[in-house]
Amino acid sequence: MKNILYSLLAAGLFAAPSLSHAATNPYVSISGGTGFMTNATVNGTDDAIAYETGYLINGAVGLRSGSVRIEAEVGYHQNDFKYPVFDDNIAIWSFMANGYYDISLNESGITPYVMAGLGVANVTWNYTGADDNDTAFAWQVGAGLGFKVADRTTIDVGYRYFATADVTLYGNEVSVGSHNIVAGVRFDL
Repeated sequence: MKNILYSLLAAGLFAAPSLSHAATNPYVSISGGTGFMTNATVNGTDDAIAYETGYLINGAVGLRSGSVRIEAEVGYHQNDFKYPVFDDNIAIWSFMANGYYDISLNESGITPYVMAGLGVANVTWNYTGADDNDTAFAWQVGAGLGFKVADRTTIDVGYRYFATADVTLYGNEVSVGSHNIVAGVRFDL
């Protein structure tokens, strides 16, 4: 896993200077979707945290040059859970730097893409009326399709896997990961 993350970081470092010299087009985007958090481990062992389906919303600003996009994204993700019998929730604020590679299909108006991102996330566990939070390294990978619906407007649909390094909540090391289905709109400026 570390090798993959180091490779993504190196690719981003090499792509950033080339974007600064190429013709770039700025954009803004907003997306939302459904989050399916994976059952957590607590202190390295499987535990009884059973997450319900949650929601997420992301906003981003970015630059596009040819097939490459880089962006800064802020996101919010929330899931309810039962642990062991209490109904509580986990909330995540994420701050990510994402890179995308768009795969051209010759003016079809449909653009497949792959993406990866690195950043930090603040995870808050609201448990039995109190809450605890921790900030940790975060990463995500995904793929999807962009549908050009107007000259400067693209609808995106895709899948992302989002995870953080273990966070310390209520004195326990807790794993955080989520399979996310997202849809959004991107506006070229």
